[in-house]
Amino acid sequence: MKKLMKYFGVFFTLPLVLMIAGVSTSLAAKKVTIGYQLVYNPWKTAIADGSIEKATGYDIDFRKFNSGSKVINAMASGDVQIALAGSSPIAAGVSRGIDIQLVWIFEDIASAEALVVRNGSGIVSPQDLKGKKLGVPFVSTTHFHTLFALEQFGIEPKEVEIINMQPNQIAAAWLRGDIDAAFVWDPALGRIKETGKVLITSGQLCKWGKCTFDGMVADRKWAKENKDFMAKFLKIVASADESYRSNPMAWSPDSMEVKSIVKLVGGKAEDVPGVLALYDFPTAKQQASAAWLGGGKDGGAARALMFTSEFLKNEKKIPSVQPDYGKFVNPDYVEAALRMMQ
Repeated sequence: MKKLMKYFGVFFTLPLVLMIAGVSTSLAAKKVTIGYQLVYNPWKTAIADGSIEKATGYDIDFRKFNSGSKVINAMASGDVQIALAGSSPIAAGVSRGIDIQLVWIFEDIASAEALVVRNGSGIVSPQDLKGKKLGVPFVSTTHFHTLFALEQFGIEPKEVEIINMQPNQIAAAWLRGDIDAAFVWDPALGRIKETGKVLITSGQLCKWGKCTFDGMVADRKWAKENKDFMAKFLKIVASADESYRSNPMAWSPDSMEVKSIVKLVGGKAEDVPGVLALYDFPTAKQQASAAWLGGGKDGGAARALMFTSEFLKNEKKIPSVQPDYGKFVNPDYVEAALRMMQ
């Protein structure tokens, strides 16, 4: 009898063990770590209200990072599967062979970064930059756009005294009158605009062929194995963007949306509407087009990564440039999200 019970015990226990193992595997597959940065953008509301978890059924660990380079390093180590990063750290990461893909454009930087000239500097037109002192954080998106702007103006970089300064240093040097111009982002941008004039924005330079942006990157293998999650996730992000685009005035300092962003990111609620207004948030349809994620190596995002990588190589921050940046851009998940929205 004991032998018989032992036999049936094994018979019934084995399927149970296998079933438990299957459940554990299933639960493990439904966990994901998503990195975000302290940037004001609409999708932060989806983090705050839990709508991403509700829509996907995944257990999500939202992890905060202070810089794009730290985000990309975390993805390289496998600690993070999806994250927000700027176009410069994304370009550096894929150029070094990290197996990630750009799957969403959080924002076209547009007017959120600008070249400003100080009142009293004597700079009226771009040609007046010659011989002047220009502050910019080196190897940043604004440094990339500074050199591109000078190229478009027909000015050699050596004809301008370009000084490596962090944003807080720029604001202080500006007040002292130590620099004549700067290419920077908020909050330093807002401070220098009070006593200066915008000469050109990143949005205008984007229209001239070289864009900068904040994008969502995903581990290639993980995303491919979790296609349904990716589509549902992007649908939620697209919905948050549309909520802002359709009625930006509703995103006031007293609104639930702005309060949730500040609770997650920090800062002052009264600053959020002004910062959001400086960015452009492409629609899902625009993102799937050749203007951004579509078009292969000739698409807008792929070309932006290529141009940025060339800049980084010239600055000796990466050893080489990839022959095709289209393989690091994937519009499939946006297209799947669009089908869900129809």
